[in-house]
Amino acid sequence: MNDLNTLIKELAALETGAMYQNDFLLTWEKTDDEIAATFKVAQILRGLREKNITTRLFDSGLAISLFRDNSTRTRFSYASAANMLGLEVQDLDEGKSQIAHGETVRETANMISFMADVIGIRDDMYIGKGNTYMREVAKAVQEGFDDGVLEQRPTLVNLQCDIDHPTQTMADTLHLIEHFGGVENLKGKKVAMTWAYSPSYGKPLSVPQGVIGLMTRFGMDVTLAHPEGYEVMADVEQVAMANAGKGGGSYRKTNSMAEAFENADIVYPKSWAPFAAMEKRTELYGNRDEDGIKALEKELLTQNAKQKDWECTEDLMSKTKDGKALYMHCLPADITDVSCKEGEVAASVFDRYRVPLYKEASFKPYIIAAMMLTSKFADPAKTLDDLLSAGTKRIR
Repeated sequence: MNDLNTLIKELAALETGAMYQNDFLLTWEKTDDEIAATFKVAQILRGLREKNITTRLFDSGLAISLFRDNSTRTRFSYASAANMLGLEVQDLDEGKSQIAHGETVRETANMISFMADVIGIRDDMYIGKGNTYMREVAKAVQEGFDDGVLEQRPTLVNLQCDIDHPTQTMADTLHLIEHFGGVENLKGKKVAMTWAYSPSYGKPLSVPQGVIGLMTRFGMDVTLAHPEGYEVMADVEQVAMANAGKGGGSYRKTNSMAEAFENADIVYPKSWAPFAAMEKRTELYGNRDEDGIKALEKELLTQNAKQKDWECTEDLMSKTKDGKALYMHCLPADITDVSCKEGEVAASVFDRYRVPLYKEASFKPYIIAAMMLTSKFADPAKTLDDLLSAGTKRIR
């Protein structure tokens, strides 16, 4: 109980005013205090849950979900977060809505928001589209609120876009904070964010971009490793370099997986598609060029097949700090001889880190709930203190 009281006091000392009635779209749009507040709220919510104290702050209201890509972990994490706070999830299936008949973004945003407090969107497939769409929805609901159409202004939470995956990378970083015993202990830790081989193509860039855009804030030494031709967005790399300069860490690139793993404290081998190819893919889909899409897919699969040695193996893990680096992945991983013939990670490595991986994933519902809470309550510290003081049992 003392730990929760301490966390609440620390939360109260942070400047969170600008988070109220605001969206969570990119981590680098948030101040250091706002990032720290999100972590602390997530930790407090988890602590309350562990003590069987209710965190249901709403007695009604909707959390709208719109997934334009397949999802398991994020979809269920979003539902868990909404339920934790007392909101009911309503999924928007575009194929069954008037969106399929040409309904405008402005109209859709207002029509789904009459009783909504939160809108979560995953739109990660097309470069230049996902984050832009989210901002269009945010603008539309703000106009609806200002015009008196909506009694409340729904908060928008980015559940993954073409640029960033804030709920994932915030959960990843909270996992590191817990694993290393405090955010202050992240300083100086070496992170290897590396590309890894996958037999599929077209995986979003938002996880590696989110990692380099966030973890560079904490004085960590972040290395991005990938084969030539698998570059990420240059704009996000600029963010990473600026964050590293401010945080006292470093950001660098290499085309060697082994070099990135050398003496690393944390490794994050994950496949992604080249930025240039994703740009081309977006253009082809926009032009409905089915032949072009098929040709690009064949080209990228051939390109990937030349990089099968980019696998997280026992030999590579032995090169890390004391041979015991923390292996991370957003899941699902392509596991060699398990989920595919050749993939991102050797089965023995994955199996050894299975429990830490599940713990990593377990932080996501609390991070999403924290994003919701800080945007819907002007004084999150008092709100959480009231819940703790009331001590209402979740299960009586």
